[in-house]
Amino acid sequence: MRPATEPERTRRPPLAWALTALSLSMLLPSLSISVANVGLPTMAVAFDAAFNEVQWVVIAYLLAITTLIVGVGRLGDLVGRRPLLLGGIAVFTLATLLCGLAPNLPLLVAARALQGVGAACMMALTMAFVGETVPEDRTGSVMGLLGTMSAVGTALGPSLGGVLIEVFGWRAIFLVGVPLGLVALALTLRVLPDDAPATTHRRFDVVGMALLAITLGAYALAMTVDGDSFGPLAVGLLVVTGAGLALFVVTERRVAAPLVTLSLFRDPVLAAGLTTSALVSTVMMTTLVVGPFHLAHALGLDPALVGLAMSAGPAVSALAGVPAGRATDRFGAPAMVVVGLGGIIGGAVVLSVMPTAAGVLGYVLPLVAVTACYALFQAANNTAVMKDVAPHRRGLVSGLLNLSRNLGLMTGASVMGTVFAFSAGTGDVTTAASAEVARGTHRTFAVAALLVAFGLSVVLVLRLRSRSGGSRVTRR
Repeated sequence: MRPATEPERTRRPPLAWALTALSLSMLLPSLSISVANVGLPTMAVAFDAAFNEVQWVVIAYLLAITTLIVGVGRLGDLVGRRPLLLGGIAVFTLATLLCGLAPNLPLLVAARALQGVGAACMMALTMAFVGETVPEDRTGSVMGLLGTMSAVGTALGPSLGGVLIEVFGWRAIFLVGVPLGLVALALTLRVLPDDAPATTHRRFDVVGMALLAITLGAYALAMTVDGDSFGPLAVGLLVVTGAGLALFVVTERRVAAPLVTLSLFRDPVLAAGLTTSALVSTVMMTTLVVGPFHLAHALGLDPALVGLAMSAGPAVSALAGVPAGRATDRFGAPAMVVVGLGGIIGGAVVLSVMPTAAGVLGYVLPLVAVTACYALFQAANNTAVMKDVAPHRRGLVSGLLNLSRNLGLMTGASVMGTVFAFSAGTGDVTTAASAEVARGTHRTFAVAALLVAFGLSVVLVLRLRSRSGGSRVTRR
């Protein structure tokens, strides 16, 4: 990255206000994922709907983000990230208001999908703005801060949502986000700098965007449509996913201005970063899937204590974000990626062998280690991937990072949930015996450790290949 000239430095916005704007743009989409989950039972009663129907309040939001996040990142590179981020925040805020006012479930699901469109813009473009607003030597610290805000949103959602529902009703979990969205919009409008759109290849790959949306939408539906099972419909959707991916690759090789430049994936840093991001996100979602059942059924905790124990992980992740960013700046992103992955593997291995006799601390302490190392990995990995990206590709690469994370979350919720149920040896984990749930927990975390170990091996192999090749593939 070339050093900023003196006029460019004077045009930088006040850093504290710029970071506040970026933090809100990272916090709100994460909060909107977790806060809605806690309201599903109440919404089911309010709309006299089955659970699989109200589940679409969550699925519609995730589907919109997953299918659009790469496309809006690329579009931001072409037309300018600031106007698209402003538009995304405005759409998100309006949709949040519509969610809170929705008179029936179909309109609520539609409003959640629209909210996901705005959230995709916010998630794809927030990290891309770091290079425009922050000195290069502070990139790691700011990535750690943004990771902290994402963790705060995830941790705050269930507790905040529970209080709001108890006092004001389910509509309050959406309406509370409207003033925060307006604050984010005002700050972004005032303090984030204009960025120059790409001067070449201004055409947008509409066909590639459509194929990618169909492919990712089919994958997302395959991971969620049958719940914990995996039936013929899910298999058919995976076939559509494979066909769509093949068509997308063929299309991207032929068009003059592709949505995704496939040669980017020859960059070992980007390839390793996206792979490990998806694998680690899969494992982190596993902790949210397995944890409640293990704490309630294997350890016998009541719901209040289950919630308290489950909050330890996100809380530690939030507290560790900024120190993780500083460690990344001091010791370098590559080293901290390896340390973070190693810590996650170690914590997962401990969880895979910890006996239930160790009690709550026997589960929570390894979980804390996993989440702290996740914060370190996230700050270091985001820094490694984004640090040397050319300005006209920051939106695209940021979108790819968020896409890999979302794919990991969906895979963790579905595939690892199935691994847990299969390992427990029962069709219904809610009625399983304590020993069966404990067995499911141990085997699922053993699989999780293997997944992250595979990710670590990818990082090490690609790093060795990069060194033997003399230089890495540029992303400029």
